[in-house]
Amino acid sequence: MLKTFSRMALAALFAGLASTAVLAAEPAMTADSAKGKILTDHKGMALYTFDKDSQGKSACNGKCAENWPPLAATSSDTAAGAWTVVTRDDGGKQWAYKGKPLYAFVKDAKPGDVVGDGFMNGVWHVAKP
Repeated sequence: MLKTFSRMALAALFAGLASTAVLAAEPAMTADSAKGKILTDHKGMALYTFDKDSQGKSACNGKCAENWPPLAATSSDTAAGAWTVVTRDDGGKQWAYKGKPLYAFVKDAKPGDVVGDGFMNGVWHVAKP
């Protein structure tokens, strides 16, 4: 009985660690907002896409990236499924969802804010899962 319990406990521990590892690998989460379900960073801040980006390439650099900080990735981050990592003009890494690079917006003050949606004549959009 003790061996069976120990094996079950060990299996549960490994299953828990495996699911934590999967969750830790996700660069963003989903949340409810005034715009419906959206992607957010791990602080709950809305993420956005930019119409001027081409598939897998960011067009938001310099001053643009100061106002729309890229969702940073590291060289050791591993892409999976709909998630990819793109290389920015400055050599930095950025997360993309379904090929679209993701950004935060400096004017969003708190989780749930979606101030950037439709900004600049509609070229910025809240990212949807």
